[in-house]
Amino acid sequence: MAEILLFHHAQGLTPGVRAFADDIRAAGHIVHTPDLFDGRTFDRIEKGLAYVGEIGFDAIREHGVRLADELPPELVYAGFSFGVLPAQKLAQTRPGACGALLFHSCLPISGEWAFGPWPEGVPVQIHGMDNDPIFVGEGDIDAAREIVAKVADAELFLYPGDQHYFADSSLPTYDSDATALLTARVLAFLERV
Repeated sequence: MAEILLFHHAQGLTPGVRAFADDIRAAGHIVHTPDLFDGRTFDRIEKGLAYVGEIGFDAIREHGVRLADELPPELVYAGFSFGVLPAQKLAQTRPGACGALLFHSCLPISGEWAFGPWPEGVPVQIHGMDNDPIFVGEGDIDAAREIVAKVADAELFLYPGDQHYFADSSLPTYDSDATALLTARVLAFLERV
């Protein structure tokens, strides 16, 4: 059994993010789903990102990082898109990390946006669609490929399609087949960490 700290995407802690967490819980794992937006959800990514811009990307990311202080250090950190910011920072900087699950987004481990090198012994899975204009078009796939090239236990999974939030069952971008495969891969990962 793994314990996971799962951060939502820029549209908030939607019913689809909650449903995904429930699927992981049903397999016997503990999943924490903090609400970084205090109950707000948005019907479009752009509206959610505008809200994040008002509060501040760094402020919301650091709020997520501080939430981990209330939990044991032996966690798997997971995030959907915007939620990758606190998840990846924690996986890379908080001692005791058991793994990372990065959905629809990825940050580089070198250069200006990096939190530093990937820690030794922390496995990671990265999931995105092969024609997602955000994941592919904005360079997250390059960051993912850098991690896979430099980290011993790193996997990048690409799914056919062009949707960003394909694993959120409450949104029109949901892809049930891709999500089923993603979930199976995540559960296999959690069984071994």
